Amino acid sequence: MRIALHTKVRADRIDEYDTAHREVPEELTAAIRAAGATSWTIWRSGTDLFHVIDCEDYAGLLAALEQLPVNIAWQARMAELLDVVHDYSEDGAGAGLPVVWEL
Repeated sequence: MRIALHTKVRADRIDEYDTAHREVPEELTAAIRAAGATSWTIWRSGTDLFHVIDCEDYAGLLAALEQLPVNIAWQARMAELLDVVHDYSEDGAGAGLPVVWEL
């Protein structure tokens, strides 16, 4: 399955956000893969962030990551940089953007 998400970085923290994503901890990327993601790409347009995640089960991915210490630490770091954060709660599984058209 493919999930698209929209989050927002704080206008005064864009450089820090970009820098953080050049240094994502290997432990976190390994945990994301182990949780079932085969691909995760983030695009930024100004302060808008668009994520596309390929995984078997998005709700399962969130559940697997939600309580992992490495993800908790990363999300705390991201919370300082974001106006709209990625929701790892059970409700977050329904936060994907609706597909309007596909080729």
